[in-house]
Amino acid sequence: MITSHLPIRPVAEDVYVAPQLDAAAMAEAARAGFRSVINNRPDFEHGPDQPTHADVSEAARAAGLEYRFLPVNGAYQSPQEIEAFAALLAELPRPILVFCRSGARSTRLYVAAQSLQRRPSV
Repeated sequence: MITSHLPIRPVAEDVYVAPQLDAAAMAEAARAGFRSVINNRPDFEHGPDQPTHADVSEAARAAGLEYRFLPVNGAYQSPQEIEAFAALLAELPRPILVFCRSGARSTRLYVAAQSLQRRPSV
């Protein structure tokens, strides 16, 4: 179980979601024991004051974290985006921290990706 001052919540034993994080949060995530970060929030989704992917990516890498940018719409995640998210979950070292504006779309992506893995093959 990860403990941190960041506003995180677990969706699995080694996958956590959070609302919007900034570059400064990446060092805290690394100190808390995270090994990877996935950013699901498109740049400038709600204006120019939002932290950018480039800034968060640079800080994550400087903190020794794996970082991936998979921006998705808050209202709809396509089958291709869900598959891409599932691939990231499979490839990235854990524990993984995933964030978006509120944490809701990252949670939905996680649930959808898990349902892909449970689907019987044809």
